Amino acid sequence: MKIIKYPDPRLRKKSLPIKNPTDPKIQKLILEMIQLLRANQAIGLAAPQIGENIRLCLIEIENELFVLINPEIKSLSGKEVIYEEGCLSFPGKFIPIKRFERVKVKAIDMSGKKQIIRARGLFARAIQHEVDHLDGKLFIDLLEHNDDSSYE
Repeated sequence: MKIIKYPDPRLRKKSLPIKNPTDPKIQKLILEMIQLLRANQAIGLAAPQIGENIRLCLIEIENELFVLINPEIKSLSGKEVIYEEGCLSFPGKFIPIKRFERVKVKAIDMSGKKQIIRARGLFARAIQHEVDHLDGKLFIDLLEHNDDSSYE
């Protein structure tokens, strides 16, 4: 399993919902993604970044792992804050991005249980970044004057 780098077109596809979160193939994929996330010392990883066109992302922050299956952002609130973001699909690139301070997301966890997560700060930013991946949206899309060619 390896991380897909921009400009691979798979990063631009909208991901499909997972029908059976407890399917052994999905569970195995989650475990492999956890290893990859940790090996790269990253905060988040979305399935499209490994070439899987499914709505699955992981976030590990403050030693707590969150597996988000079929996540849906229900609300964005607070002020919009500019903070530098990186992305495993853009090695070595760090870009100031404006995102909301707080987010409420509905998702399914690894055991198939529905969950509502309210996040703020870096956690909220990571959720927004990873859910964008599931929608085929990349952090460079949030730049006001974006020249895609400079990221190839």
